[in-house]
Amino acid sequence: MILQALTSLYEALAPKGEVPKEGWSREKISFALGIDENGDLLRITPLFKPGDMPKEKKKEEPQKMMVPIKVGNKSPKFLWGNSGFILGAANDKTPEKAKECFERNRQFHHQLLDKVDSPAAKAILNFFDGWEPEKTTENELVAQYASELLGSANMVFRFNGKFVHEIPELSAAWQTHYGAAQTEKEQCLITGMLDAIPETHPLIKGIQGAQSSGAALVSFNESAFCSYKKKQNQNAPVGKYAAFAYTTALNHLLEDRKNVHRIGDASVVCWAENADKQYEDFAADLFFGDGDGDQSDEQWLSALQASVELLAKGLPCRELDLDPERKFYILGISPNAARLAVRFFYCDSFGNIVKNIKAHYDRLEIVRPSYDKFPILPLWKLLSATNRTIKKKNDNGTNAERSDSEDSDKSKDKTQNSAMAGAVARAVFSGGRYPASLLECTFLRIKAERNITRERAAIIKAYYLRNPNEKCPKEVLTVSLNENSKNIPYTLGRLFSVYEEIQKEANLRNPGNPGNPGINTTIKDRYFGSAAAMPATVFPILSNLAQKHLRKLSDEQRVCLDKKVMTLKSVLGEQYPAHMSLPEQGSFDLGYYHQTQARYTKKEDK
Repeated sequence: MILQALTSLYEALAPKGEVPKEGWSREKISFALGIDENGDLLRITPLFKPGDMPKEKKKEEPQKMMVPIKVGNKSPKFLWGNSGFILGAANDKTPEKAKECFERNRQFHHQLLDKVDSPAAKAILNFFDGWEPEKTTENELVAQYASELLGSANMVFRFNGKFVHEIPELSAAWQTHYGAAQTEKEQCLITGMLDAIPETHPLIKGIQGAQSSGAALVSFNESAFCSYKKKQNQNAPVGKYAAFAYTTALNHLLEDRKNVHRIGDASVVCWAENADKQYEDFAADLFFGDGDGDQSDEQWLSALQASVELLAKGLPCRELDLDPERKFYILGISPNAARLAVRFFYCDSFGNIVKNIKAHYDRLEIVRPSYDKFPILPLWKLLSATNRTIKKKNDNGTNAERSDSEDSDKSKDKTQNSAMAGAVARAVFSGGRYPASLLECTFLRIKAERNITRERAAIIKAYYLRNPNEKCPKEVLTVSLNENSKNIPYTLGRLFSVYEEIQKEANLRNPGNPGNPGINTTIKDRYFGSAAAMPATVFPILSNLAQKHLRKLSDEQRVCLDKKVMTLKSVLGEQYPAHMSLPEQGSFDLGYYHQTQARYTKKEDK
């Protein structure tokens, strides 16, 4: 299914000229080697340009050029390659291995160019025949760029001012070689046509965490995986054309870094049937929250919501030219050394996916703090709530909270949550039940940090709306505070928030510490986790502390806060639960969050 969808994408892109023709690929080229008719090296020209991403405009990157396709890292490339194949010297290879690569490349070029009547072909062969790999580092031209040239940089040849791979006679020689008929053909699993079955497929590049030179999506690297004496990918007969098509299409998607998204350790790409770009752009804004749209722009947000409403109802959005019936694909790929693993793959009509995502956002809707500038919670921000929060200093000296996922791609927590992130993504796109691991990770972070953020409260609310549990009823799964709820765990959470408010107000009026009203340890720091799990043990202690704190307040404050406490206690009765289950703790957390946000909202209104 995945390879078929990618092959169809290639066939949609090819007529538009957006992907290379069969046998060619777009590669990063750093240098051009200028040679004369005798094959002598005349000059080395760097081929760099500013980066594509906004943060990389000042950073120079190698140019991307259309060159003959490579199949594997160890195979010679026609008319291009790294220093090991072109110069016979490389920093990552011993002199013997580099010279061996050079010799294989020389023979390969003789095989393709010996019968080509072209000055450029003769110049190339003269270069390979005359170049001495052992003297590479002594060459003055090479010495100018030695660090880059002898590293991983790719290079091409230039003859009489033209790139050699673009000269018709030489490109025709490559096409003849690439399209040469093989004796055995089998039915391709993708196209159903008879085609030669290559042993290896072109590599996939652009997957974060995988080898920079590329990794294989389809591979058989051990004899234990093979059957009937077949070699490598012949065990899963994908034709030469289909292998080229699906890898080219996937590399094309990964090249557009604006539309490559991160979910856990997976690089996520999406595309619409017929390769219409507007669907990808819409998905970047709505699905992943990392497109060009500005969530602080109310006009943009209103337009986005209007489009979502239409598509979710199965109606076309003519303003953006979006058809709800258009088939849409979402693919998440994770790195695994030299190979790749499919983390998730989902296919449905665009309208159904939008409908599922809208339902997800509706479940997540919860009162948000005034400083929170995200009207909707994108997937990356939601998942960051399950990672450890790191406190760092801002420029002004104040503390700033960041999650592991925001801080580093190499974070231990992020790696551990990769499987969970993939499961959450599948649930969101398909409208299925959220994985239990999402809730478990959220509770672990709340317990460890004693902090309920908007994201964590939203996860609890959404989880129990989609995965109902009678111990966390709908009456507590509200957007904002439900003052009419009689749910005991929810009310206990509200009461804890009021106790916290009493302590803070008392501390502000503490004459013994006028310059720094903050305290080292609050009741939230000391008792939050145990209060949610064992209320009968902790709440009598909190009640006693609250009475002491109330004595420090003004009469007006004391009356107001004491009234809040008594109102909540009247719902609870005389006895507190000895223990509370996880769903009940979820109700507790929501009660605390709702009451706290209501407190701050009232202060802002004043």
